Amino acid sequence: MSFHLGPYCIDGKLFLAPMAGITDAPFRQMCHEFGADYAVGEMVASAPQLRNSRKTLGRVKFFEGECPRVVQLLGADRSALVEAFYWAIEAGAQVIDFNMGCPAKKVCNVACGSALMCDADAAKELLTALGEASCQAQVPVTLKCRTGWDEQHKNVRQIAAIAQDCGFSMLTVHGRTRAGAFESEVEYESIARVAEDLSIPVVANGDISDANRVRAVLRYTGADAVMIGRAALGQPWIFKEIKTELETGRAEEITQKEKAEAILRHWQLHFACYEEPVAVRTFRKHLLWYLTGWPGFDEVRPGLLQASGAESQHKILTEYFSCQDWK
Repeated sequence: MSFHLGPYCIDGKLFLAPMAGITDAPFRQMCHEFGADYAVGEMVASAPQLRNSRKTLGRVKFFEGECPRVVQLLGADRSALVEAFYWAIEAGAQVIDFNMGCPAKKVCNVACGSALMCDADAAKELLTALGEASCQAQVPVTLKCRTGWDEQHKNVRQIAAIAQDCGFSMLTVHGRTRAGAFESEVEYESIARVAEDLSIPVVANGDISDANRVRAVLRYTGADAVMIGRAALGQPWIFKEIKTELETGRAEEITQKEKAEAILRHWQLHFACYEEPVAVRTFRKHLLWYLTGWPGFDEVRPGLLQASGAESQHKILTEYFSCQDWK
């Protein structure tokens, strides 16, 4: 089943969630090559003083052939948010996603992210402004939110209805409140109610980690797609494994050799995207996600994490792989 976001046909139901510091262009490309049907970049603050920082500009980079190119915006000031909407389009965005789901304290303390779930009137003002900008620019706008602020204040159905009325093209619901962070039980029932209420596509997010969960969540919620977040850390091939099982009914994990090749592929894309000092430092977290638990990794871990240059990091990594038994 497919649907459209403006002129863009979304043909598939396995999406990559936006994750700060993770879903940059190289990682999105890795997930795309392994079968992700749609991917959202890292959130970008709408504050004008941050717009041209190195970090922000790095978050509006795209890989060759990426379509649609999705930028997620974060903010609570109407005028700054609208300015950022057009700025992101000029930077190459083809779809704009609005963040009302981030639970981080530093984000909520400035009334952004999931803090907006506390104030439906403030949220409506921002959603209206983005909907009007979307209509004027003919660029689709989507929303990612949570089920509410806490157990006593769940208003996702109200927020979802406002977003649809404002012209939003898709809604992703992380099935937890802000208070639930990433630990509480996922409220698939809340997602199901939203999917019943809306005529626009609804995407289910929260604890999606294997094909069985994908089947169950899609069946139970009636959502159009699922969004995978933390389960993709250190395993962008999860999209291929899930898709293969959904299509064939057989679980087929890719081989360790294929994983090693994918890690080196990611390393190459990462270093093509960033200057060396930044690339070396920022790839370390990926190495930990990829390799923790692999045979012999504890012996090479200090060298990999302390390597100060691309050449030494790559040398240790390739030598480590060359010593593996790929049987």
